[in-house]
Amino acid sequence: MKALLSAASGELRSLGAAVIDPVTVGDLEALRSTQSGSCNQFKHDINAYLAGLGNKAPVRSLDDIIKSRRFHPSIQLRLEAGQETDDVPGVSAGCRSRDAFRVKLRAAVLKLMTDHQLDALIYPTWGNPPRPIGDLNTPAGDNNQFFAPSTGFPAITVPMGYTRASMLPAGLQFYGRPWDESALLRMAYAYEYGTHHRRPPKLE
Repeated sequence: MKALLSAASGELRSLGAAVIDPVTVGDLEALRSTQSGSCNQFKHDINAYLAGLGNKAPVRSLDDIIKSRRFHPSIQLRLEAGQETDDVPGVSAGCRSRDAFRVKLRAAVLKLMTDHQLDALIYPTWGNPPRPIGDLNTPAGDNNQFFAPSTGFPAITVPMGYTRASMLPAGLQFYGRPWDESALLRMAYAYEYGTHHRRPPKLE
């Protein structure tokens, strides 16, 4: 992924972008350490979603889903972990700590972008190639679940090349300021059509 990101940075420069590499969010690890406890609101959210479906829902709760066994075995532990918690957004101590952290993270990201006069940040969508379904052993870890979801700031992903013998697409994520989707769309469009990394899938 590092090689692909380096190549993408060069492509952006060739397309006229001013690239500052690297930049870091100040004291990010110290900032993350201020978050205490956990906030697993999956059960809260999915139960609320299913309740909203009314009679259209094939199941009524996360507990029903687990009992149905109609899911891939690789996610069983996650489902069961969600069922064991009773976290409520804005109420549980861990959720309140998470929300406080997110306020600080937003401020830190905006400071970074203001100090360096940045229109957007870029990073690989995934730090490692995605694992096949059911593979719990090879390295994993995606980047797009941290900055955009934790701040609520907009982000968009476009192809930046291929991994695994040119078979698996890799994404480049553009991440920007709040309410600045139009700028991200312009940058993503310019990069995608300036590089033509996307290959349409072959239909058998």
